[in-house]
Amino acid sequence: MMTDQHTPLQHSYGRAYEQMLEKVRYEGAYPTREKAEEAVRLVLAGLGRQLTGDERVDLAARLPFEAARILTTQIPDTQPLGGWAFVKDLAARTGASLATTRWDTGSVFSAVAAYAGPDLITRILHQLPFGYALLFGRAELTPAA
Repeated sequence: MMTDQHTPLQHSYGRAYEQMLEKVRYEGAYPTREKAEEAVRLVLAGLGRQLTGDERVDLAARLPFEAARILTTQIPDTQPLGGWAFVKDLAARTGASLATTRWDTGSVFSAVAAYAGPDLITRILHQLPFGYALLFGRAELTPAA
């Protein structure tokens, strides 16, 4: 059977992004893939407003194309937010509760960490203000004086 090259594909996303959405859906216990995707879009856009430099480039290179595009189309804020302020900002943008937004953030960051690997996550945490380690499921370590 011949197919028209202009016919849209059944799945509008690449396989890697589909797998990422399924990971977030499973980890976050979301009832639908659409709910998981809402969380992915919200949190990655927020992270894109916080992350700069080599860490941003390296993370984008490791994420599925669609996720990398969400991250990199954001213009970084001139004043980075601490971890809790990050969650409060995302909640304010959506009108969701702080608890729901914190859950969304942890669910998405868990998937991001799986793609990034521990070394890149460590570099990202060194770049971001205090408060992100817990969002990534790590202990928050304060630098020695």
